[in-house]
Amino acid sequence: MAGPLVQAWGLGTALRSRAALRPLGLLAPPCRELAASGSGEAALEENPFYRKYQHKIQELRRSSPDVFESRMEKRNEVKKQPLGYSKQGEFVRCMEEKAEGLGTRTSKGGFTKHKTLDSILNVEMVKGKSAEEIKQIWNQYFSAKDTVYAVIPAEKFDLMWKRAQKCPSFLYALPRKEGYEFFVGQWSGPELHFTSLINIQTQGETAPSQLVLYHYPELQEEKGIVLMTAEMDSKFLVVHEAQCLANQVQLFYATDRSETYELVETFNHRSNEFKYMSVIAELEQSGLGRELRPGQVSEKP
Repeated sequence: MAGPLVQAWGLGTALRSRAALRPLGLLAPPCRELAASGSGEAALEENPFYRKYQHKIQELRRSSPDVFESRMEKRNEVKKQPLGYSKQGEFVRCMEEKAEGLGTRTSKGGFTKHKTLDSILNVEMVKGKSAEEIKQIWNQYFSAKDTVYAVIPAEKFDLMWKRAQKCPSFLYALPRKEGYEFFVGQWSGPELHFTSLINIQTQGETAPSQLVLYHYPELQEEKGIVLMTAEMDSKFLVVHEAQCLANQVQLFYATDRSETYELVETFNHRSNEFKYMSVIAELEQSGLGRELRPGQVSEKP
């Protein structure tokens, strides 16, 4: 990612390692598909997000049939794991070994390489302004653009950053009408790259980032703020979906709840104990992404 990540994708010291991605098992949304059994492409087609990636899957099957079959076999192995568990220790190690320089190149999705703050903002000019004034300038500029952006308090980003050094990757759940689509987020320096699990499954080490969050700490010490903006592949994500993923970063990495951050630690350091259903439980408890499932009826009275 420059690619993303869960057993996912681009996990590692810094997610600069799309090339390090390895095929992972698809984790279907928490609905009937989770309990379904099957093998080969027929079972893959049962995934509710198959059509979204169908073209790339078929392209891989035509161009590299041996690779395609290998990944289908790998998927079947993962499906044999106990429900709610996910082994990604080997994948994480691979990402850590090869996570060099990924964020420094332009991805197939057209992401900007070396996207600096100076390319967006006249840093010298705003140094004479207050943090509140800079926040207003940043928000006003991006409010007219179809993207994700934020101004993060320095203390909050400092906590996120320290935790990201220890736990550079995590599994995120994006609410869909059919259930949840899983994405892996991988830190690569101050960039955070996301890609979907099925994207990793079908493209392996060539899986591109689908969303990149750019964090700019240049004003952190002097102004007490960190600026953030993003780029996304609009073929796979729209702004409110990308915003949901961005909000989850703060939910899991900036939380005061030890139980919430423990999920991140478990994913990175005790992968055999990781339960991806716990991610969904935290997400639902927080209320994030509720607008992405308008048909969902709350169970609360």
